[in-house]
Amino acid sequence: MIKKRQLSNGLTVVLEEMNHLRSVSIGVWVKVGSANENEENNGIAHVIEHMMFKGTKKRTANELADACTMIGGNMNAYTSKECTSYYVTTLDTHTENAVEILSDMLLNSLFDEEELEKEKSVIIDEIDMYEDSPDDLVHELLQKEVWKDHPLGYIISGTKENVTAMTRDDLIAFLNSYYVADNMVISVAGNIKEEEIMPVLECYFGGLRESGAREDVPVPEYHSTFVVRDKDIEQVHMNLAFDGVGNLSEEKYAMSIANAIFGGNESSILFQQIREELGLAYSIYSYPSPYDLGGLFQIDATLNTNNVKKVLKLIIQAMEEFKQNGVTERMIMRAKEQIICELLLASESSRDRMSNNGKSVLSLGEVEPVSVTVDKIKAVTAEDIHAFAMKYFTTDQFSICFIGNTGSIELEEIKEYWESLVTK
Repeated sequence: MIKKRQLSNGLTVVLEEMNHLRSVSIGVWVKVGSANENEENNGIAHVIEHMMFKGTKKRTANELADACTMIGGNMNAYTSKECTSYYVTTLDTHTENAVEILSDMLLNSLFDEEELEKEKSVIIDEIDMYEDSPDDLVHELLQKEVWKDHPLGYIISGTKENVTAMTRDDLIAFLNSYYVADNMVISVAGNIKEEEIMPVLECYFGGLRESGAREDVPVPEYHSTFVVRDKDIEQVHMNLAFDGVGNLSEEKYAMSIANAIFGGNESSILFQQIREELGLAYSIYSYPSPYDLGGLFQIDATLNTNNVKKVLKLIIQAMEEFKQNGVTERMIMRAKEQIICELLLASESSRDRMSNNGKSVLSLGEVEPVSVTVDKIKAVTAEDIHAFAMKYFTTDQFSICFIGNTGSIELEEIKEYWESLVTK
C-alpha cells in the first residue's frame, strides 16, 4: 500500500511498504532543474547537486563517501530539466543511517569556495564530454532551438561561462528559494513500517525551512526549426522533433503505444523498414520527451551521409502511412505487452518504486499505482492511437537537427524539402 504523509513543516512523504524485501530505497526529490533557471544562471541547479557531495558541517567529502560505503549503500543524484533527485538504496537495518546522511548533505552542506572552484573544473570537463557525444548533443540542441529562449530548452549542465562565473552566494540564494519543504518530496520504498520511519524522517528533515520565493515557469511554445552543427565525425546524427504531450496529459498512454509501434523498439515500423529491410541506417528509433510543462515526440537516426535525404523522406512517408492506415490489433497487443512487461519488471525493485512514487507526487501531487497505469495502457484503443497520430504526427510542422560531416550531405535540397512541408 502507498501512503502519503506530511512532516511538521509540510514536507510531503510518500511511503510504500514492501515487507518481502530486505532493501530500502530513500529519495529526496526537489522540484527544480534547468527549467527554473535563466540565461545568466543556466547550470546552477546542476552545480548545486554536485556541491552536495563536497562536505558538510560534520563531514568532509571523503567522510560522506565513507559513511555511505559503511552501510553498503549506493548513493547518487541527478539533475534533470524539472527536478533534482538524491537517493540511496541500502539494507533495512541501515535505514536511519541513510536518512541521516541524506539530511546532512541537503541541510548542512558547506558550499566551500575552494571546493566550488575545484568542482567547476569537473563540471566544465563534463560539458566538454557532452559536446563530444553527438547522439546526446543532437537531442539537446534541437530541444533548445524548438523551445527557443524558454528555459525548458536549456542544457542541464549549463555553459562554461555561466559555471565559471558562479559564486557561493549565487548557489545559496538559489538553494534558499527551491530547497524548501513545500517544494520537495521524500519517497521511501522497501522493508519499512510507517510508525518507525516517520519519526526518523521528522527528526532529520522536520527542521527544513517551509517555503521560499520562486517564480512559476510558463508553458513553452513550439517553433519549427532547422538546425545544423558541423562536426568532424564519419556519420551524421539526425533528429526530428514534433510537438507532443507532457507528463500531465492523459494522451501519454496513447503516445506510449503509438511510439512502441512506430519506432520504439526493434519490431517497430521504422526499425524494420529502414534498418532491417533497406539497411539505410545504423540506428533509428522514436521516443517521447515528456515534461510537466510540455513535451515532444522525437525520431533519431544515425546514418551514412549518402542516405540522409532518402531516410528523411522515408520517415515522413511512414508517418503519413501510419495516419492513413492506422494500426492492427496485433500491433497494439504486442506494444501493450512490451510496455506492461517493462512496468511490472521495474516494479519489483524498491528503487524503481521509490523513484516512480517520488516523481509522481512531485508532478501530480499523488501516486499513480503501477496497477492503474497498466489498466490505462490496456484501455488504449486503435481509435486513441489514430487520434494521437493525426494530432501530433504533424509533418507540416516539425523540426530537424543534423550533427556530423554536414558538408557531404545535400543540405540545400534537404532544407528545401523541409520547407516545402512546414509551409504548406
